[in-house]
Order: sequence, then C-alpha cells, then structure tokens
Amino acid sequence: MRFYRAGGTRLGTAPDLLSLKDKSMSMNVTLNNGVEMPALGFGVFQTPPDVTAASVAEALRVGYRLIDTAASYFNEREVGDGIRSSGLDRSEVFIETKIWISDYGYDETLHAFDKSAGKLGVEQVDLLLLHQPVPTQFDKTVDAYRALEKLLADARVRAIGISNFMPDVLAALLERSSIVPAVNQVEMHPYFTQPDVQQANDKRGILTQAWSPMGGITSYRGNGRSTFDDPVIAQIAAEHGKTPAQVMLRWHLQEGRSAIPKSVNPDRIAANFDVFDFELTTDQIAAIDGLNTGVRGGPEPETVTPEAFGRDIPEA
Repeated sequence: MRFYRAGGTRLGTAPDLLSLKDKSMSMNVTLNNGVEMPALGFGVFQTPPDVTAASVAEALRVGYRLIDTAASYFNEREVGDGIRSSGLDRSEVFIETKIWISDYGYDETLHAFDKSAGKLGVEQVDLLLLHQPVPTQFDKTVDAYRALEKLLADARVRAIGISNFMPDVLAALLERSSIVPAVNQVEMHPYFTQPDVQQANDKRGILTQAWSPMGGITSYRGNGRSTFDDPVIAQIAAEHGKTPAQVMLRWHLQEGRSAIPKSVNPDRIAANFDVFDFELTTDQIAAIDGLNTGVRGGPEPETVTPEAFGRDIPEA
C-alpha cells in the first residue's frame, strides 16, 4: 500500500514515512482498490450527539479530513451536521461509517446503508464497514458483506471493509465473498498490537486501522496500567517535546497503519493532529512494539452476538 502527502505527491511505502517532517501536511494512504484516504482520522465513538457536530467541525477546522462514525454510535446525523457547518466541500471530507449487527443480512444491510446515508445527509459514503463479525450467525454476516459488495458495484460507497475480524474469521469471509476488504478496523495500541491480525491483513493488502489507537481503553477498562502513564512512552515523548498521545499516533503512522483518535476537547483535537513535524527512531518504534501485553481491552469478538449486543438502529 502507498502513502501520499495530501494533494497527491507520493511518499512511497510505509518505511518512507520516516522522512515525513512537514507539519503542514497530512498523510494519505491508497487503499487496495485505488481509493485515497487520509491515514489519520477523527473518531466520535461515545461522543454525545449534542456535542458531536461542534467536535467534528473543530476537527475539520484543525485539518482532519477523515471522520469515522457508526450506526451504533447514534450520532451519524450530527456528524453530517458538523461536516456541513465546516464550509468544506463534500469531496474534501472522507466519511467512514459502519453497519451494526442488528442490521445484518443482504436486504437488511442495503436498508441500513440508506439509514446511515440519510442521517449523514449524503448520497455516497467513502468507506463502509461491517462493525463486527457474528460467528453465531455467520451466514448473515456473509450476506451483509455481499450487500456491501453490491453497494460498491453501484457506486453508493467508494470502498468497503470490516471491523474486529480476527484472522480465522477473515479467512472464512474471503472464502465466501468476491472482494477483499480495503480496511480492517481493530483495537490497536501499544499494549495490544495484535501481530497475527496485522500479518493477516498485510498478507491480503488490507489496511489495519486502529481504534483506541492511544490505548484510551486501558484507562477505563484496564487493570490499573494506562498507556498514557507508561514510562517508556513518556521518555520518548520527552525526547521529542511531544505528549505520549502524539508519540503513540506517530508510532501507528510510521508503522503503516491508519489511526482514529477521538476527543471533544478542542486542545486535544488539535494536539492529536500535530504529529507531522517529528519522527520516531527505529529503536523508539521497537521499544513501543515491545510494550505489547496481548491483553484485549474491548470485548472478545466471538462474544458479540445479537442476544448480548443487539440494538435497534433508528430510521433516517
């Protein structure tokens, strides 16, 4: 996969990111179907609807051009409001959203797209993901992905992908589908790097995209250890005059991943985008890689079932 400066100048493959030092530039990646996407995005998971529009507008003002949401976040409508209030042309903003498991099935997923697009106020979504696999209803998961393939063929979406798919489930999906996903969005931070998932994605040309990229989940679901307080990351941050959060985001980008940080605080929104004026050394990257504990913060993917996690997604 290839990385680019915003505007199209090619940077090359992931190792070339080490030379990116111009703070004024964002970084784009070309997906496996040729679609160009910003590598660093802005997420709105758990962002209350009443502050979502303002947070999205602020992120776009700072320079983000990828906004990640989901039907199950219940704030797609406000994401659309924030994009429109920014004054940017629709073509300047890359919109990513996800279909929730309650709407899996071929016809159900086609309708779920209409619900999401209607709330966002757009005709076309740039990247549409299946939010979770449902191993207990895998036929419906496959049918939902077939619906994504149909939406792609009809140009209702520009790229399709998956989220929280482990290697065995990804392999099973590929045996029954025609199009390789462009993206697999998974929990990914210094304490949980999922090397097997990254390897499976890389083997197939699938971009790994990190949710909880700075390990925020370790602060409220962890065992008392937080990535933000890690002494290794703190030392690297001090050496660069940066924050631990900025170091972790830079780590993702230099290793060739996409990252989706989230915040409602304007200062943090800006700080999380300020990661293009420094570079981590090979030793520093290796030190962060070495922090992996193998402990997942979110739910085990196989436990996500309609019985445990089902929720109704309202109409547009």
